[in-house]
Amino acid sequence: MKIKEVRELDAKALAEKITEAEANLNQTKLNHQITPLENPSQIKAARRDLARMKTELRQRELNK
Repeated sequence: MKIKEVRELDAKALAEKITEAEANLNQTKLNHQITPLENPSQIKAARRDLARMKTELRQRELNK
């Protein structure tokens, strides 16, 4: 998810996306431990997307 897409979301939708992304990241990590992924860089990409979303949400909180 690009930063432009993240900025277009409202705060409630962004919080929901963060929850989904965290669950997805945890599930991906678990699956990778059991059976190695074909493309392990998916974990890195998911972690960075999650960080982008959390950063944007935090910036909105601070700018209120």
